[in-house]
Order: sequence, then C-alpha cells, then structure tokens
Amino acid sequence: MSEAPVRPGSRTGYALSVIAEGDHRFPRPTRPGRLTCMKLLMLGGTEFVGRAITEDALARGWEVTVFHRGNHAPPPGTSALHGDRTAPGGLAALAAGEWDLVVDTWGGAPTAVRDSGRLLRDRVGHYAYISSRSVYAYPAPAGLAEDGLLVGGSPDAGSTAYAEDKRGAELAAVDAFADRALLVRAGLILGPYENVGRLPWWLNRTARGGPVVAPGPRGLPLQYIDVRDLAGWTLDAAAAGLGGAYNLVSPAGHATTGTLLDACAATTGSGADLRWTDPARILEAGVEPWTELPIWVPEGEAYDHMHRGDVSRALAAGLKCRPVEETVADTWAWLRTLGGIAPQRPDRPAPGLSPEREAALLGL
Repeated sequence: MSEAPVRPGSRTGYALSVIAEGDHRFPRPTRPGRLTCMKLLMLGGTEFVGRAITEDALARGWEVTVFHRGNHAPPPGTSALHGDRTAPGGLAALAAGEWDLVVDTWGGAPTAVRDSGRLLRDRVGHYAYISSRSVYAYPAPAGLAEDGLLVGGSPDAGSTAYAEDKRGAELAAVDAFADRALLVRAGLILGPYENVGRLPWWLNRTARGGPVVAPGPRGLPLQYIDVRDLAGWTLDAAAAGLGGAYNLVSPAGHATTGTLLDACAATTGSGADLRWTDPARILEAGVEPWTELPIWVPEGEAYDHMHRGDVSRALAAGLKCRPVEETVADTWAWLRTLGGIAPQRPDRPAPGLSPEREAALLGL
C-alpha cells in the first residue's frame, strides 16, 4: 500500500498513517492528543449544541467552516457555506474542500447524514455525530451501557420518529466512516443557548419569586450534560481519533433536583419559596412530568431510562462535568442578555406549568 499524501499546508499536530477501508484511503491519527490546529466542518453551528461546539473550536484556534441554511448568523471568526440538506442539490457547497473533522448535529431524516457522509468520506479525517440516548429501546434499565438494546433505524429512511431518526443517522455515519465515526449519545442537554426551554423556564419561574412547585424528592439524582462540556469532550475525543458510541451525560448524583432548583433560586436572587411536593400529588393533579415540570421525571422506568445511564466509558475517555451551579449561573447570564426570552425551536412545544395550574396544585 502506497502512502497517501498529506494535504499541503496541513497543520495537524500529530503523526498520520494511512488505513485502507475498501476503496477509501484516508489519514488518521496514530496516537491520541490535542491538536494545535484543525480544520473543522460544522454541519449546523448556529444554535445551541452546534454553536457551543463552534465556539469551543474557535477558542482552540481551529479553522471552522459552518455549513448552514442561513437562518441564523454563525459565530464571528467562521467561514460560512450555505445549503439545505433536505433540498435537491442542497449539498453543492460541500462538493470541494478537505477537513480534519466534521461534527454533525442533524436530528431529522437519516438520509441527510447518509448523503453528507458519502459526499465527504474521502475528504474528511473523522466524523462526529451528535446522537442521543433516545436510541436505546424503551424502557432502558438502570445502568445501561453502550451495548444496550437499540431501536430500529435505517440510513435510507425519511423522517419518522426522533429515536429512529437518530439511530438511522448513526448507521449512516458508520456506513460512510466505519471506525472513524464517533457517536456521541447525549442525554438531557442544558446550558447557554438552550432553545428547548427547560432550564430557561425554571430560571424565569424562580425569578418571579413566590411559592414555586418543586417536584420531589429533593435528593433525586439527575443526569444531564452542560452543552459546553459536551462540546469540549466531543472535540477532544474526535481529535484523539476515538470512534464508536459513547453515552455522554453527567455521572449519576452529579446533581439532584434539589441542587438544580436551589441554584436557580440563588442565581436569580428572587427569594423564591421552593415548595417540595410529593410526586404522587403532582401526578394525581394531572401535571405532566418533563413537559409541564421540565427536567423532572418521577422514579420508575421513565426515570431509569433518562437519568440512570452508564457513563463509565465517557469518563474513562476524559469527560469532565462542571458544577450545576455554574451551568445555572451562566445560563441565567445569557438569558438576561435576551431580556429573559429564550429562543424556542419551532418543532418543540414550549415547556412549563401555567401559573393557574401551579396555584391550584399548591392550594393557593
């Protein structure tokens, strides 16, 4: 096998070797390490997870190209390419160019990941796909690791349901990149730029003060990932040449419902009165966990599925999680720059309990 040439002007910081994968030849890191500079292609990169990853890469001094539809401005310092992955010819802007790494946050039809993977696989070193722990068949038992039972999915499927779409996209990434594909199975994601509304709702609610329904028990452990910890780990792992699936949430017990809501009350400085309420009472009142009381899920199979995953593999690969108080404080600081009105994804309903239903639940 002859050695493939290294791209002129490449500034990668570690030695490269060439691996044959069928008819494809590509450079790959031979040892883990943090690169002094890489060329990153960010598919997305203007909102929440994509934006956090883009900003982290820029802070490292990497060259970042953001491919997006043009609906939102990418962070300053990036190069922009425009296209719609769902439209015929929508990937035309990616027909030329080489990158060390692609990060893809796509959550729709797997065919979009399939098509971008096929287009880029000979011109990209590594492909990181931001997937989800939703790919595990429900109900996932407590302590489930990456080898757990998965939902069905196909790289050739149109958009069906979130879990199946994410699994189909994982398969598409692996089909194109084999062991150069890193599958980041994130759980609940919180932090600045959140456009789903979960932590912003709690912050705004505690900021209003007064009695606040706090779903018990206070010490119930939560698993989530700060979006910036997700970004940093993903870029480190991809730069180190890691492949395969990793559950990416905080260790069990990193935070609890109590530490999260205490941090919200303290950060907003409103003197909110957290009224810890028995889960049975909340459910009897018809209040919906997760949607009307964001983040919270009562103990049971749904809780085990969401908040009791095994993250030992990611921890062994360097995952570090910042304190919940930092996540809450930084999200509040960002939210205040927007006048308290967080962006809301059009495909997700705004979460939260109405003041009338909360008052009724508290007997006010």
